[in-house]
Amino acid sequence: MPSYIDANPIAKGPFTPAWGSLGTFQCPAWFRDAKFGIWSHWGPQSVPMFGDWYARHMYTPGHPQYNHHLRTCGHPSKFGWKDMIPLWKAERFDPEGLMKIYTDAGAKYFVAQAAHHDNFDNWDSKHHRWNAATMGPKKDIVRLWHDAARKFDLPFGLTEHLGAAYTWWITNKMADIDGAFAGAPYDGNDRANDDLYLPHTKAEIEEGIRLHKEGKRLQWYTDNPYWHERWYLRVKDMIDQFEPDLLYSDGELPFGETGLAIVAHLYNVSAKRHGGTNNAVYNQKNKDPKFAATGVFDIERGQMDEAASSPWQTDTCVGGWFYDVRQTYKSAKQIIETLVDIVSKNGNLLLNFTQRPDGTLDEECHHILKGITAWTSVNGEGIFGTRPWKKAAEGPSRFVQKATFEEKPVEWTSADFRFTQKDAAVYAFQMKCPEDRGAYIRSLGRAAGKVKSVAVLGSSEAITFRQLEDCLFVQLQKEMTCPHTPCIKVTVEP
Repeated sequence: MPSYIDANPIAKGPFTPAWGSLGTFQCPAWFRDAKFGIWSHWGPQSVPMFGDWYARHMYTPGHPQYNHHLRTCGHPSKFGWKDMIPLWKAERFDPEGLMKIYTDAGAKYFVAQAAHHDNFDNWDSKHHRWNAATMGPKKDIVRLWHDAARKFDLPFGLTEHLGAAYTWWITNKMADIDGAFAGAPYDGNDRANDDLYLPHTKAEIEEGIRLHKEGKRLQWYTDNPYWHERWYLRVKDMIDQFEPDLLYSDGELPFGETGLAIVAHLYNVSAKRHGGTNNAVYNQKNKDPKFAATGVFDIERGQMDEAASSPWQTDTCVGGWFYDVRQTYKSAKQIIETLVDIVSKNGNLLLNFTQRPDGTLDEECHHILKGITAWTSVNGEGIFGTRPWKKAAEGPSRFVQKATFEEKPVEWTSADFRFTQKDAAVYAFQMKCPEDRGAYIRSLGRAAGKVKSVAVLGSSEAITFRQLEDCLFVQLQKEMTCPHTPCIKVTVEP
């Protein structure tokens, strides 16, 4: 075990930093019941309002974010990331007001970004002076989110993107090849701010420049032990201060023994709070069984093709990850259809709503949230606290998901259904409202068991139905309770 772990030991408890021990993880009931969480992917990279990975690409000549930075702030040899951080003020940040909106929309857990690849901590960090409590907003952003979530009785999670920061941010050590500033070193070359810009070695910089010219980048996680120690101390600090119910790493579980120690610490801290039983979840993105067994597998901007035996999560955003004036947003309808499909396959949806640098949501986000609120208030019974039915899907249409980052709207038909179950009820979500108000559910023919009753969530009207050999026919009411994705509740004799 590395000496820095011996000097800063993990909490004692049922888990040890070993694959076998962490492989005994059992997903807590709160996560299985929750189904829908909201995420604040927010920090100083929201300031330009020009999208994700700004702190990297402002140092990438020819990239739209470099051009934006050059023309609005100045050349990165003169105005770098250290100069952007003070511009993040969060002056209209209202965490309790936002949490009320999110819980009304049906969110059952809330997740805050603790640190992104720009190496800036959103909490009062004990190990890093570049943090939101002392710079920029001069507010402990994570603490404010934490307290608001606890007030609304929501499980509280944190995301750390630090693992990849060391290699991700090699660009700040570069310089323009040509143009008016050819050869002028970017401000990351000033070693006075190495604690922000990172103390890359000469060999790492040379390799980073070579790969950058080829349109490539260094490996996601560095082998440099310096960064392993910094990552461990800061992630352990966030666990110690906030005791999160969920911790997400932006990648697979990083850094071997160091990463295993962090997950064991997360679970042991949780177990201490919950009578010896872990109640926390660790998210990472490697589906290899050894990695996946340590917690809950997460898919960024993607989905499972079929139902999974273990709970999993999709993380995605309404538009871009950081606020971006160029983005086209998903509609409430598309988000709801995605949620239904994910839940039918034993998954959860973690959805980011991008905040402006002052902490507010724009009017489009508020409109989308109102649409989600209206739908979940009617149909939440078929989502929250449910489990997968024996069959997840029926019908010809599918989300085409070959990998992460492949989100495409689906043209549903009225023959497409997604199923969940709870107690004696099967919930059949019709993915497109039928014009003739007829629902033919092939999976609920007589072989599924005798249907005792049928209702449409949100409607008090008596529903006419006939169970045939090969389907259940349901005549829906004339006035729909919501404009899309109605939920038909079917009670079946055991």
